[in-house]
Amino acid sequence: MPPRSRAGESFVERHGLWSPEQTRRAAAVAREIKQRKLETVRFSFADQHGVLRGKTLLAEDAIGALRSGVSMTTTLLAKDTSHRSVFPVFTAGGGFGMPEMEGGADFVMVADPATFRVLPWAPTTGWVLCDIVFANGKPVPFSTRQLLRDATKKLAADGYDLIAGLEVEFHLFKIENPRLAPEDATWPPAPPDVSLLTPGYQYLTETRYDMIEPVLDLLRRNVVALGLPLRSMEIELGPSQCEFTFRPGDALASADAMILFRAAVKQVARRNGLLASFMCRPALPHVMSSGWHLHQSLIARKGGRNAFASDGKTPLSMLGMHYLGGLLTHAAASAAFSTPTINGYKRYRPYSLAPDRAIWGRDNRGVMIRVLGQPGDASTHLENRIGEPAANPYLYLASQIHAGRDGIANRRDPGPSADTPYETQAPLLPTSLGDALAALRGSDCLRAGFGAGFVDYFVRLKEGELARYQKEETHSPEATAWEQREYFDLF
Repeated sequence: MPPRSRAGESFVERHGLWSPEQTRRAAAVAREIKQRKLETVRFSFADQHGVLRGKTLLAEDAIGALRSGVSMTTTLLAKDTSHRSVFPVFTAGGGFGMPEMEGGADFVMVADPATFRVLPWAPTTGWVLCDIVFANGKPVPFSTRQLLRDATKKLAADGYDLIAGLEVEFHLFKIENPRLAPEDATWPPAPPDVSLLTPGYQYLTETRYDMIEPVLDLLRRNVVALGLPLRSMEIELGPSQCEFTFRPGDALASADAMILFRAAVKQVARRNGLLASFMCRPALPHVMSSGWHLHQSLIARKGGRNAFASDGKTPLSMLGMHYLGGLLTHAAASAAFSTPTINGYKRYRPYSLAPDRAIWGRDNRGVMIRVLGQPGDASTHLENRIGEPAANPYLYLASQIHAGRDGIANRRDPGPSADTPYETQAPLLPTSLGDALAALRGSDCLRAGFGAGFVDYFVRLKEGELARYQKEETHSPEATAWEQREYFDLF
């Protein structure tokens, strides 16, 4: 049930949680629910792993819940990727030292009316993203969407906005056996048995694209109908692997788009007997790793110019070079956010079109940061090739802002362009999640940016995941059965 409020005053009003524009949009959403005769509305928030969780309300109740909020248990914030609680939620302070988290108490999902959509694959269902606050109106310090919003506010105070474009690789399979027998309902459950849709190894050929076009058309229509800024669809090198790219947008809109895109693709695929997996490297023969390349630039709030555009003396403006230096300086620590799974580190291999060290280059696909654009080019930007498609987009983008701002403030030097990316001497990227977490724990930059409390919280969650893995598996360069159970159908 939604939390109670004083007579005549909603939860949102009492705590001042909406802007005037959000209030106006909420009224429009209520009208749309009635006019389109929707039957249900899904209220969802992105958890610490970037997985959507929420509740579905009947339409007549959803209209009121836009302003009253929807209660959810705080134990959801204590869970690792297996959905097990890492923190002792029934001890004093709930294991967080916070009375609001004690005993599995509730927090409140507050709809962001600007994100409201009707699901094209479920046309009587509405869908709205939510921010999360405690029942007393205080912000939840583990809200990843709010953490990105906080980062963009700091950047705005410096006079800039981050513009981000997404290139997302993933796999599509046909489900042969959903593994729904009772004996398969282990925790995590046995992953489905699948077959390929293409045999791969014909990168960007029209023949391979045509083999899978009926499925990609199905996804395209739904993604576009959802209002996401889809730009292109491509066949990747690996079996059953493809890539969708999106037009650039501001940081929060791009992160929201990634969250909605992953959920939409997985839901549409599953309704059609398919499994879409954003797991980096599935434990299947011959498949290849998937990455998430994050394009980024800074736009000056005064005048709207691209602050990375060069005057011709350097590949980027000096501000852009320092921002780049920050990304490289803090690459190891930010890897915990760009590559937050055990499985993602199987991708960092030399001569694989994936990075293995913290270097940059001009239009070079072997480096971590690829600089794109010519002198005076208003579209000049950076392409960070470090991420995996299972990353929480709010944390990934926020880590870029914090590292880049540190680079600008401290005039970080990115060094020379690397023309031989797998031979250039440079700091190696972490080879395991454990190494990345150790770097994050010791990062003054990211502890200041995200807050020490959030960093300690995130590290503890991921260390719980790592400990369970180490009980069953030893480090392997190949994906393991443990990873397949943990990530294949979750992401």
